Amino acid sequence: MTGTLSAQEKKVARTSLELYKEIEQADSILFQAFNKQDMLTFKAMFTEDLEWFQDNGGLIPYKKVFENFGNTFKNENKLSRELVKGSLEVYPIKDYGAIQIGRHQFKHIENGKLETGTFKFLMIWQKKDKKWRISRVISYDH
Repeated sequence: MTGTLSAQEKKVARTSLELYKEIEQADSILFQAFNKQDMLTFKAMFTEDLEWFQDNGGLIPYKKVFENFGNTFKNENKLSRELVKGSLEVYPIKDYGAIQIGRHQFKHIENGKLETGTFKFLMIWQKKDKKWRISRVISYDH
């Protein structure tokens, strides 16, 4: 025995359509708030023990995350985010919530020209008291 499991032997939790739709909806609410620069709604979508990891920025603490977003929202470039169609993956986390994996595209005007970047992300969503909030973010491939 080599110690590896075949795909048939793995105990993979299946993602229900209901869970997929809940995370898809939560993502939509999160980034509608982001695109409208609605800090109150946006910030409420995260837990206070948030850990945000970025490939080129390291671990960013909660306070700094929202200081950075506050500065972004004040910027005249009006950054917007859109989930890349077909990239959303959702996986359940037993007794906690869900993992969301995908790609998103950010756009803004800089020096009169549209700038676009597509990046990968992984978010851990916690469901508590019937509310979905993000507790961990991994943002990469910048």
